[in-house]
Amino acid sequence: MGPFLCVERDGPIVTMTLSRPDERNAISTPQDIEEIRAFCASMQSDPSVKAVIVTGAGSAFCAGGNVKDMRDRRGIFAGSPYDLRNRYRLGIQQIPLALYELEVPTIAAINGPAIGAGLDLACMCDVRIASDSAVFAESFVKLGIVPGDGGAWLLPRIVGNARASLLTLTGARHRDADREQSRPCDAPCQAPASRGAGHEAWTLAGTLRGLSGLGPSHGRS
Repeated sequence: MGPFLCVERDGPIVTMTLSRPDERNAISTPQDIEEIRAFCASMQSDPSVKAVIVTGAGSAFCAGGNVKDMRDRRGIFAGSPYDLRNRYRLGIQQIPLALYELEVPTIAAINGPAIGAGLDLACMCDVRIASDSAVFAESFVKLGIVPGDGGAWLLPRIVGNARASLLTLTGARHRDADREQSRPCDAPCQAPASRGAGHEAWTLAGTLRGLSGLGPSHGRS
């Protein structure tokens, strides 16, 4: 299996693309997690980077984890509850920590479905820009698990406690095309993307790269 990430750079703007479209960019293995953590570390150590865009290849942003492995309790979901707890701590929970430590703005260009850990990955970014085809779901409950990647902490801060509870307890899907009916508190998206999420994300990154001052980590709670 090839690399999970495709990294492209144009001047001070770096795009990290989850690049396994045949699996809808699911985060499935410890190697996938390590690639994301290592990418964040490399961005943190490069002062010439001014903005990072996170997106997915193909029609999906990120489908979360491997549903079959979750169902069958294999791979990173195998073992006792104690094993799972430690695997979460040493595995997927390293992703929000790595993104949080970045001193540059991170922009999620949500080009399609962001499901489960995919939604949470979007919430880990500073800004979310979604295409009209974006679909959001905090769907862990349908698999009998909790959003242990940090989503239980992140989602309420983006959409509010009431909406986060509804999304988490029901696993219901939210289409970004409906966001105008209920903004600003219940859509995990901070800007529409009529010209495409990637284009809008690039435009915003171009604006941010010219700004000076403290990095976004100084304003994160």
